[in-house]
Amino acid sequence: MRGARIAAVLLALAWAAAARAEPLKVVASFSILGDLVRQVGGERVSVAVLVGPNGDAHGFVPSPGDARTLSGARLVVVNGLGFEGWIDRLVKASGTKAPVVVASAGVTPIEEAQEGRAHAGHGHEAHALDPHAWQNVANAKRYVASIRDGLIGVDPEGRATYEARASAYLAELDALDAEVRRTVAAIPEARRRVITTHDAFGYFARAYGLRFIAPQGVSSQSEATARDVARIIRQVKRDRIPAVFLENVADPRLMLQIARESGAKAGGRIFSDALSEPGGPAPTYIEMMRNNLREFSAALAG
Repeated sequence: MRGARIAAVLLALAWAAAARAEPLKVVASFSILGDLVRQVGGERVSVAVLVGPNGDAHGFVPSPGDARTLSGARLVVVNGLGFEGWIDRLVKASGTKAPVVVASAGVTPIEEAQEGRAHAGHGHEAHALDPHAWQNVANAKRYVASIRDGLIGVDPEGRATYEARASAYLAELDALDAEVRRTVAAIPEARRRVITTHDAFGYFARAYGLRFIAPQGVSSQSEATARDVARIIRQVKRDRIPAVFLENVADPRLMLQIARESGAKAGGRIFSDALSEPGGPAPTYIEMMRNNLREFSAALAG
């Protein structure tokens, strides 16, 4: 009898150890957040991403499978600032009891038409908050802190791991921020103007000094009218804007039309709202920022 009790206790301990060994299930709303969670969580987390590489979160339509994914999560991480207009409905439909971490908490948001950039004047979005806060590396550091604290909240046993990994990654982000500043400073000031598909780089513009002009607003789903496009083409010609860039989440035809009719150079592919596929040029947040930086520098350095 005693042997049976000992066996039962050992079995229970084995099950508990196995349960602790299972990675924490985290759901991130889109690929950039998914990478940040992996950087902080390491092997202690298993990350599912709702809007994957090269996906457009603005136009995402959740499926029943996405609700099931959320239902099994221990933690949900979202951007906030209105980026995922579908997330509240999805969380409710899933019935998940997981805490929801808003990664952008603490970020000072900017409006669509703030300094350092221009847009085509969509009145319905003129006062919208720009949700693309990760384009400023200093804001990405706030995301990391929010994710670290969220992971500790649901997995306090992993505190030491999460704090150590977050600290190391924050140091990498400090180095990245300095790299961005050096590279932009080397571009002649008169050439620090570019065209992108939608207005996703406002935080980059404000932090680093490039000027971005976009025929669409902060959402890639907004429609640029023929008048908008004509206005942009005239501005490109008048101001001699050097380059037009193609975003991975957008149809390239509009940008190619603007480049063709204005004479601006069509720059390389840049990543705004999503990472590339694994093995592509931008599979992580840091590599995404460096890819964009290389493309800007190559097209604008003169």
